[in-house]
Amino acid sequence: MRPAFPVRLGAAEETLIAQLKAVGADQVAERVTVAGLPTRRVEAYHYTDLKTLLRTIPPLAQPANEATGTGLRIPGAFALSIVNGVVQNAATAPEGVIVGKTHGGVLTNRDDLLVNVNGVLTKDALSVTLEGQVQQVIQIDHRIEGEAAHVVDATKIFVADGASVVILETFSGSEAAHVGNHATYIALGKDTNVTHVTIDLSARATSHFATNEYHLADGAQLRTLVVHAGANLARTHLFPKMSGAGAHANVTGLNLVSDGQHADITMETTHAVPHTSSQPLFKSITRGRSKSVVQGKLIVARDAQKTDAKFMHQGLMLSDDAEILSKPELEIYADDVVCGHGSTCGKLDEDSLFYLLSRGIPKAEAETMLVRGFIAELIDPIEDEALNEALQGIVDTWLLGK
Repeated sequence: MRPAFPVRLGAAEETLIAQLKAVGADQVAERVTVAGLPTRRVEAYHYTDLKTLLRTIPPLAQPANEATGTGLRIPGAFALSIVNGVVQNAATAPEGVIVGKTHGGVLTNRDDLLVNVNGVLTKDALSVTLEGQVQQVIQIDHRIEGEAAHVVDATKIFVADGASVVILETFSGSEAAHVGNHATYIALGKDTNVTHVTIDLSARATSHFATNEYHLADGAQLRTLVVHAGANLARTHLFPKMSGAGAHANVTGLNLVSDGQHADITMETTHAVPHTSSQPLFKSITRGRSKSVVQGKLIVARDAQKTDAKFMHQGLMLSDDAEILSKPELEIYADDVVCGHGSTCGKLDEDSLFYLLSRGIPKAEAETMLVRGFIAELIDPIEDEALNEALQGIVDTWLLGK
């Protein structure tokens, strides 16, 4: 049923409607027609009003045979590639890694426009099954090549019982005003140990959107790290679900934003069964006229007794013009739980800075040391040496303003 006063559609919405209708996704197209892109009235997009921020959507991408540029490369990693939404042929997979394709979207249906659009516009998704102790980092490199394009892709990963693996997803592309809508679904079997790192290194003109969904079985251990360091507009939506007793998730993220950028990490963690835990930790560093958004909701189901969940967001402002917006939430239906949330924001500690300056350390170097210390607890737990070094390099590059 249409509202009495339909929304006024902008150029981005008109283009998206046409793209959806072209593939027969009339139901999703109708939703865009009636409600438009998410605005501040949609709680999950309260600080990232897409109707205002996303003014245009380019044509759907044409297939590209291979990447012409080079994104981040991790020495020794097993590399998989998705270019302009098309899964590329992979080299021979190492032991314990099975690579294939699956048709259509991979995410659970939700009342979320980006999720719905991804589901209907994804053609072939990358499928990866991981078994045993996978020694190599599994790197999935997403690239958007050529002229400005709207790219939709998806990845579905199953980690078998008892397996251990480090998964890295990188996002980059040509210097054009692309729009990327990426989806990743990871199912963690019993007693698995998974590290999942996603890094946005897209060109500055790009709008980058990602949705990561996790399902943790009994005893599964998950560590995630989202890094926004590229696109002008970036948003990653995280949906971890503790579905098995003993499951634990360290859900972490870092927004590195400079003048003109807007980065958003929004999380909704669900504790569905008793005896589970999570420790979300997010950090924001802003400079210039930029904006960082972190929203985190912890949901504890009625039967999820003995849940231990604590959310924390810490912001560091390097300029007076920057904004850091934080919204922690608790939605608790059980009565025997330990849950909490916190949020802090400020500038570099003047006493610490003075101490370093008094030891003869130049101001720029002293500030860099303090910033590195601020984010150390996000990067230090990444045990793979090459990946840890790459993450440190991304931070150093950002600090140098490159």
